[in-house]
Amino acid sequence: MPKEYAVGYRKPPQATRFKPGQSGNPKGRPKASPNLATDLSTELGELITVREGGAARRVSKQRALIKSLMAKALKGDVRATTALLALYARVITEPPEDDSGSVEEHELLILRRFGPRLLKSLTKETGR
Repeated sequence: MPKEYAVGYRKPPQATRFKPGQSGNPKGRPKASPNLATDLSTELGELITVREGGAARRVSKQRALIKSLMAKALKGDVRATTALLALYARVITEPPEDDSGSVEEHELLILRRFGPRLLKSLTKETGR
């Protein structure tokens, strides 16, 4: 050291300064807490064991929920059918994430015409 260093306001001791290349915030900014969409997608992505036809399979909670809804709809549960068709109508109106297995334009037109009529007839059956 060439001269005596005066420690004082805005002049920390030499030993306590950050070394070159050392961060002043080593842990960094804390990660943001997950929002509802993140929590929901994480929860629905978890695997559970489902017995189907006597065999046990591991499927995501999302897949199990859809299977359960479909089973109720096939047994004649009108609410389950309405919920399933509403979910399907919402999914087909969103742009696809990838192009594999995409719906043809004429098929999409048929589904868009048929879906609302089916929902209307189902709501008439339940009296709502």
